[in-house]
Amino acid sequence: MRIRRRPFLADLGMGVTGMALGAMMAEGAKGEATHFAPQAKSVIWIFLSGGYSHMETFDPKPALNKYAGMTFDKTPFDNPVNSPLHRKRFRSVPSEEINVRDVYPTIFPMQVDWRKRGASGIEVTDWWPHLAKHVDDISFVRNMWTTDNDHAAENQFHTGRHKLDESQPSIGAWAHYGLGALNENLPKFVVLGGPTRSDTRESIDSLYLGPQYSGIPLALDPKNPLPFAQRDAGQTFEQQQQEYEAINQLNELTAMEYPDDQSLRARIRAYELAFRMQAAVPEAVDLTQETEATSKLYGLDNDTTKVAGQRLLAARRLVERGVRFVQVFPSPYGSWDSHQQLKSNHTRLCASVDLPVAGLLQDLKQRGLLDDVVVVFGTEFGRTPGLELRGGGNTGRDHHPNGFTVWLAGAGLKKGHVHGETDELGYHALGEGHYVTDLHATVLHLLGLDNRRLEIPGRKRLEIDHGKVIDDILA
Repeated sequence: MRIRRRPFLADLGMGVTGMALGAMMAEGAKGEATHFAPQAKSVIWIFLSGGYSHMETFDPKPALNKYAGMTFDKTPFDNPVNSPLHRKRFRSVPSEEINVRDVYPTIFPMQVDWRKRGASGIEVTDWWPHLAKHVDDISFVRNMWTTDNDHAAENQFHTGRHKLDESQPSIGAWAHYGLGALNENLPKFVVLGGPTRSDTRESIDSLYLGPQYSGIPLALDPKNPLPFAQRDAGQTFEQQQQEYEAINQLNELTAMEYPDDQSLRARIRAYELAFRMQAAVPEAVDLTQETEATSKLYGLDNDTTKVAGQRLLAARRLVERGVRFVQVFPSPYGSWDSHQQLKSNHTRLCASVDLPVAGLLQDLKQRGLLDDVVVVFGTEFGRTPGLELRGGGNTGRDHHPNGFTVWLAGAGLKKGHVHGETDELGYHALGEGHYVTDLHATVLHLLGLDNRRLEIPGRKRLEIDHGKVIDDILA
């Protein structure tokens, strides 16, 4: 009886690494090279799901207090709802007749105090006491904008496409596709704490690039960080090694029949890498190897900061070992979505990530890694300057894609710098502002990649997909 080779190998492969196997299949099938000299080797991409308020974090607005309780048209400023920017940067999925988002006109005051920080004098609110100590290492981009006013914006922030448009690969997948490996024993694109839900899978997906370029979610359990990564009970190291050798021999026989089959060559290499990953991945996420001082630096000794701290410390360990792109979700899905009780919600959430993120920056800097790593910190949109009134609410802000803040730090970036601004009320990103793919283009540029040259035959990308590098924040 003839055994069909493909199902046979697939059955063997499922006991190896599952998703991790796919991540390695492209290696060897494609020779990657940067388009120009890179300034960074790796990226730690920190995403806070739900939409933090830019005004109560990194873009304080005194005018909100001065004109609190007034409607936009009663202030000395132009009514932002009448601005042409409102239509340009606001694309509702439901009809406008039933979706009143982003037009609440009664000004809601700041819910926290703020002051100038560091030698650069950058304003940061009091909810970030630890991160505020590092403003002199950070470039803030205060004029970001996007178009999706619902939480599909989480995917848009990572892919550049609105929910109503055709999906595109995520920023991490493009980085994976364009770059060679720094460590042959680890995946190039790792995800910690995400995707936050099944419907946010696009934020780590590779789509038409192929599944091998998707992000690989890791658990922070050294005993089982990857699905299907452990040897079967009772199987020795030597037995598994012999199994892999048998698979490779069968693959090589077929490779002789089909010498031009690059995907087959990639599969051969994938099995070899998957075998080595069984030792490398658990070691990389084993946080018990860290000193007590480092654990405290990330807040692992405190229940409030422990989860975010573990994920960010693991991110440092992964880039230290050569992972190219680590996407970190410090908080669960939608946590920052403060339609009500913004003050209590943001007080709690900022406390959960402030110390760990500050610890990450300090740790990277003292190890010299901030010269090689780019840290990106963002969210899917900001919050409205106006008070949300749905359901009788009087304590929160709604979604706001028209203007918000992200920040970057590390390799190739200016330090203690603010780029762009929103208007006096924090409503619109002024000037052209920066759509999310400008952020993508900037990060890829720092990695030595030209976003316009990352094209796939037969797949025409739109102009907006390419984005423009934010030159002003580059060192």
